[in-house]
Amino acid sequence: MTRLPHSPSRRLLLAGALAAASAAVTGCSSDTGTSPSGGAKRLRIGYFAFPSGDLLVKNKRLLEKALPDHTITWIKFDSGAGVNQAFLGRSLDIAALGSSPFARGVSGSSPIPYKVAWILDVAGENEALVVRKDTGVSDVAGLKGRTIGTPFASTSHYSLLAALEIAGLEPADVKLVDLQPQAVLAAWQRGDIDAAYVWLPTLDELRRTGTQLTSSKETGGAGRPTLDLAVVSDDLIAEDPGAIDAWRKAEAEALRLLTSDPEGSVEAVAAELGISTADARAQLKQGVFLSPEQVASADWLGTDGRPGKLLTYVTDTGRFLAEQRQIDVAPSEDVVRKAFYLKGLSRAVA
Repeated sequence: MTRLPHSPSRRLLLAGALAAASAAVTGCSSDTGTSPSGGAKRLRIGYFAFPSGDLLVKNKRLLEKALPDHTITWIKFDSGAGVNQAFLGRSLDIAALGSSPFARGVSGSSPIPYKVAWILDVAGENEALVVRKDTGVSDVAGLKGRTIGTPFASTSHYSLLAALEIAGLEPADVKLVDLQPQAVLAAWQRGDIDAAYVWLPTLDELRRTGTQLTSSKETGGAGRPTLDLAVVSDDLIAEDPGAIDAWRKAEAEALRLLTSDPEGSVEAVAAELGISTADARAQLKQGVFLSPEQVASADWLGTDGRPGKLLTYVTDTGRFLAEQRQIDVAPSEDVVRKAFYLKGLSRAVA
């Protein structure tokens, strides 16, 4: 099989990590993220402008209310690659992260110092492959020879590779272009790309003039599921585990609100994304949100000492990425297991 080039080395990522993370903090928050005088604690949280319980926690200030002695800084990222760089530079304490970039992060001889501690959502119709209508392409196999944009090292990138494989195509059969979501939209509007695999809200923009060929719901059903996880730094686990407990409880409350207060959740997401409530409602319907009890079940994250099926999903993702030469060596199941932080999870969902 023709292989894609190796991904950048951990050393190269680290070289740009501090600058990238610093720019993200400066550009997305007025708070410097440093601990204020008097010994107060801080939490630097990376999030995506993507419909999930995370946005409810942020909008309703659930964490600020639970941890009044902490300075909370919310930092927006465009993709998991940037989150991984920020953790390498020790510029984040907690962050949203796709299952594919997480599998990358725990691979190699120097894994990123973080652990998965929560599941935000399971990718469904909120992440998909769309082709321009004027191409005349009607299925994934028809993309042979076409130019496809996607954020490299993301769950969309992983699902795109899976979709190509399912359709009988190799990566070399198409031209893959590394583009962040906003750059995907610009390239689409200029006609520089024929197709794109990306997530909401950019995805909805592409659907206006494109045809959806497949989605992460379909690739997941074919054995390649992707999820939006949340990871915590090893430093935070060692120094402030109580903050993790409070954060989990806030995330659990947000998941319950998605069900118990759907209209309030729509309003919060609309406010955070700067979109209409109609658009926010439509986008939320495309995601798959677990209940807190499901998050801690054997079917998903599991509990302390008993990791759930997520262990298999991440291990399989790492194996697939190694086969595609996206990483040098797949992390073993034991390595992935050690990158789970499950202590106290059952208390958070009680």
